[in-house]
Amino acid sequence: MPKPSPFRYFKTSPEIIRLALIMYIRFPLSLRNVEDLLHERGIDVSYESVRFWWQRFGPKFASEIRNRRSQSMRCHSNWKWHLDEMFVKINGERYYLWRAVDHEGEVLESYVTKTRDRKAALKFLKKSMRRFGRPEVIVTDKLRSYSAALKVIGNAGRQETGRWVNNRAENSHLPFRRRERAMQRFRRLRSLQKFASVHASVLNLFNSERSLYSRQNFKLNRGAALTEWRQLSAE
Repeated sequence: MPKPSPFRYFKTSPEIIRLALIMYIRFPLSLRNVEDLLHERGIDVSYESVRFWWQRFGPKFASEIRNRRSQSMRCHSNWKWHLDEMFVKINGERYYLWRAVDHEGEVLESYVTKTRDRKAALKFLKKSMRRFGRPEVIVTDKLRSYSAALKVIGNAGRQETGRWVNNRAENSHLPFRRRERAMQRFRRLRSLQKFASVHASVLNLFNSERSLYSRQNFKLNRGAALTEWRQLSAE
């Protein structure tokens, strides 16, 4: 028996919903920016509708993307992780967004905590390794919480630290920072965790390092990503 379509109670077509979501998640646009762009294309929807679609379908689409890519992202013989944390303010309070990025630029995990001590680092590492296994090398900055947590799980010998060796993780923060400014920061911890997870999955799907590809291969990869996006929760 086929699964019922998640769009079955919506008057708006699935194609318009997917278009609105890709605009809002992938690009640094506000809800009202998305409303205006859709109106320019002859699609009359409210920004509140876009907000509702994001809350309803954003995590579902992200989960589908992760499930499709998880098998191909596991068990690399030379798998290297880059770990870093960035601070994010919620209502004037500082929180920490921990992020794990592999050697190809894929964002593996995003996790928000109030502190960045050993307990928080350990929880983040366990959560990442439970999903993806153990990497061969773990690149971090010189925050002592990483080394303390790695000793607990027995991976201290795989840690690398040094100047500029963690640029992969540092650069991966930039798309999220641009998105944060467009949203004028976050107001709830739950919203931050939710958006960070969804944004990372969509970024992985469309992320192509243009400098490493010819124009022809880049167009093929971009077309394949768009095709996969349009197939999410397909009827």
